[in-house]
Amino acid sequence: MTLKHDSIRRALTALACLLVLAGCLVVPGASVPPTANAAAKTITMGTSPDYPPYENVDAAAGGKIVGLDIDIAQAIADKLGYELKIAPSDFDGLIAALQSKRVDFVMSGMSVTEERKKSVDFSDTYYVASNTIVSRQDSGLNTLEDLAGKKVGVQLGSTQEKVVSEIENPTVLKLNKIPDLIQALKANRVDAVIVEDAVAAGYAQSNNDLNIAMIPAGDSGEGYAIAFPKGSELSAPFNEALQEMKNDGSLRQMIDKWFGTKSTVGSKVGGGWLHFDRIGSYMGYLLRGIYVTLLFTLVSAAFGFVWGGILSLFKLSKVAVLRGFSTVYTSVFRGTPLLLQLALIYYAIPQLTGYNIPALLAAGLAFGLNSAAYLSETIRGGIMAVDKGQREAALSLGIPYRTMMFSIIMPQAVKNILPALVNECVALVKESSLVSVIGVADLMRRANVVQANTFLAFEPLLVVGAIYYVLVLALTSVARLLERRMRRSD
Repeated sequence: MTLKHDSIRRALTALACLLVLAGCLVVPGASVPPTANAAAKTITMGTSPDYPPYENVDAAAGGKIVGLDIDIAQAIADKLGYELKIAPSDFDGLIAALQSKRVDFVMSGMSVTEERKKSVDFSDTYYVASNTIVSRQDSGLNTLEDLAGKKVGVQLGSTQEKVVSEIENPTVLKLNKIPDLIQALKANRVDAVIVEDAVAAGYAQSNNDLNIAMIPAGDSGEGYAIAFPKGSELSAPFNEALQEMKNDGSLRQMIDKWFGTKSTVGSKVGGGWLHFDRIGSYMGYLLRGIYVTLLFTLVSAAFGFVWGGILSLFKLSKVAVLRGFSTVYTSVFRGTPLLLQLALIYYAIPQLTGYNIPALLAAGLAFGLNSAAYLSETIRGGIMAVDKGQREAALSLGIPYRTMMFSIIMPQAVKNILPALVNECVALVKESSLVSVIGVADLMRRANVVQANTFLAFEPLLVVGAIYYVLVLALTSVARLLERRMRRSD
């Protein structure tokens, strides 16, 4: 019994050390604030890299973010003497990133609207685009009038939301990402999707079953500009640099470069169900997401277990304050959505404290705190399941309470709740896909990148789904081996 308990105690110590080490590995990347700094000469750009040709991740180039907006931002940064850093995020989180000062400016095909002007400042317009209707072939949906009473998809937070207001009695579906909208269109969940012209051209070229129809620019032309926090000192120098680029023709050259090479995604896809052959070159990029997913899961599980164990002891304590704290904590974290907790930690901490918490660390903290709330009840149940006689015998022998709990009671409790702990780890692996909304390059985020690059909406999701399934099977197998070993040690 002593050997087994020593083994479990060493394992718990190793988990705690691993948690600290992982935190140290993640934190240094955040030591430099994202705001422009004259001494460091760095400047951070926020973007949603799922909108080619404006910005997307080039998996063949090791995950580098490329596109028209990136080239323009780099040229301006060079002119002003800054080192450019790029912070990816979902489109609907870019304004929040500006307001929380996680980034210095945003370039992501963002249109200038009166509503947005209330929250951010804009530069001069650097490109004017037209909106386009994307529908299935032979649908006959070519004008806004044709969409009357139809189901129409638009990107959440985009100016296309305003375009659908011109349609008579539409049913509107708003999603975060363009690939999700195209998949909804292919699955007949919507009749048409409204997106920007260059993006629509890419999807039409790569999908034989899609049709595009341009909406006249006079009705819905969009001026794209750079967004800054209110009162930012960067607005004036950025406008000057933009004007120089317009005057010397370099801006026009960049636009021609990206809008003259729409065929970079490959040949047009014909009929048929699936096209996995086009994902082969992206497999290395997708598989590298396994490391991020497993690192995040391990850190979250270790932190959740340690903090959940402490909370369970609080709940069994005779001190009313500790019992009250643990009860309120559990109630709050189990009573609010995990996605909300993640967003609050990621966006609120920089705004309230000035500390630019890295995305991966914010995700590990949110998931660990949430997991601890559930594990505290599981661990408490495991402790209560240990025979009371062992507790009484330990106390009668004069063994201190702390030694008794960690050397005698807790190891047996862990053995009792091992299946529940495995279930929690499995849940963390699958729920880790939520971290993609704050730009962590996990498996799900990489699937979104491949969707944007290949203009295939369904196949990348199937590949990533298979990877998740294999990870869960491997985790379950390891848990079975551990459980059998612990049984033999009795």
